[in-house]
Amino acid sequence: MSDQSKKDEVVSLLAGAAKTDITPPLGTFINGDFVSHFATYIHDNLYAKAVVLQQGKITIALVVVDICVLPKELVDEIKMLITKDTDILPQYILISSTHTHAAGSVASVYLAAPDLLYMKKLPALIAQAVKGAQQHLVPARVAFGSVDVPEHVRCRRYFLQDECKPANPVNGKIDKVKTNPFGFEEQIVKSVAETDPQVCFMVIQDTTGNWMSLLANYSLHYVGDWDNGTISADYFGEFSRQIQQKLDATEDFVGIMSNGTSGDINIWDFQHTGNYPAGNFQKSAFIGSDIAEKVFRALENIQWEQTPEIKVAYEELLVTLRKPGEEELQMAKTIIAESHYENLKTDTQGLRNMYAREQVLLNEFPDQLPFPLQAIKIGTAIIGAMGGEIFAETGRWLKANAACENYFTIGLANGNLGYVPPAHEMESGGYETWRSRASKLELNAEEKLKNKMLELIQKLD
Repeated sequence: MSDQSKKDEVVSLLAGAAKTDITPPLGTFINGDFVSHFATYIHDNLYAKAVVLQQGKITIALVVVDICVLPKELVDEIKMLITKDTDILPQYILISSTHTHAAGSVASVYLAAPDLLYMKKLPALIAQAVKGAQQHLVPARVAFGSVDVPEHVRCRRYFLQDECKPANPVNGKIDKVKTNPFGFEEQIVKSVAETDPQVCFMVIQDTTGNWMSLLANYSLHYVGDWDNGTISADYFGEFSRQIQQKLDATEDFVGIMSNGTSGDINIWDFQHTGNYPAGNFQKSAFIGSDIAEKVFRALENIQWEQTPEIKVAYEELLVTLRKPGEEELQMAKTIIAESHYENLKTDTQGLRNMYAREQVLLNEFPDQLPFPLQAIKIGTAIIGAMGGEIFAETGRWLKANAACENYFTIGLANGNLGYVPPAHEMESGGYETWRSRASKLELNAEEKLKNKMLELIQKLD
């Protein structure tokens, strides 16, 4: 083999994409709400979708799963299974949740329980997607781009008029902001923060021009235009179907929408600034189609890379947890003893009872937990991955400081340590800050995590 042939063998890109059906059976627990729901209707199938990229001796896997959240312990188990099947190193695997709230439950969220049977079968299905992608590696090229879609993202945290006194169920005090102010629409002053309107994407073709996969990233929590008990991939699935149709791609094409930095962002239009169709699944279909159309048009300006350098940086940063003091803990136990969780209503008293339970359960956690951070460089792009529900402010800061032509952050990646509000948002209160298993990190966690994330990004250069 000539020296030039050896060089070409090292730098050329191989890519593969595959998906496996992970739709749970009827009757499965559904989490994502304060209480458990049960799957009674399957609107559309759920998938684990994988892209494997190989450049020289480096192989990475990018996996997006139609599920609400994946605990880190389960992700670590899945990665070990993938490594056993494929030899891809765990730190070179990115696994994230879309955060659809209409999927099988594999995590305890408030009063919602994990479905143990579904949790047992899920790892093998996810690993199967990665193995399938690796088995279909072919010479390929990759391109990156972005397009602004501001119409569908709204900060869900609001300042209200002075006479409104939003209660904090953890400390009994009054918050400065209210999340999702149902019933307070007329008292809204303004939303608290800016959104991130960018849809960033990576698109892959084989060297003959066939579309293989498109991975998009948008900071929209989920849409949720369905009845409780529904199984659905939400707008994430709708986008994937629509982009495949617009590309006129084959059935082997794998369309993917990942969740960005959407911890404080959703689509609920409390100020009536949008005009969406009513009815189950109509809004998610409209939004998925609209994003797909805008991404499709943006593909006209992409530049292909056939020899992209791939690098990976991974670190787990220990973060301290906020836990109740002794007096708070004893008060929580008193409240629990007088509660009837089987008949809980999510009114003021119900929330107080539920968050009392959260204090006792949170107290059982270690004082510190490892927070997974990952940065993956693919040619001119860097993909960041953070293991929690990250606020749009953090995502925008990373984009501004990454000094990279194409950068985006995938949230709920490689685990889930809950909400990561900036310190000033923590001080304002609101649902995302209420101390619980879903919001447990120290006051300055966001500052530490974003700075460490930036270190990893800069290390790749």
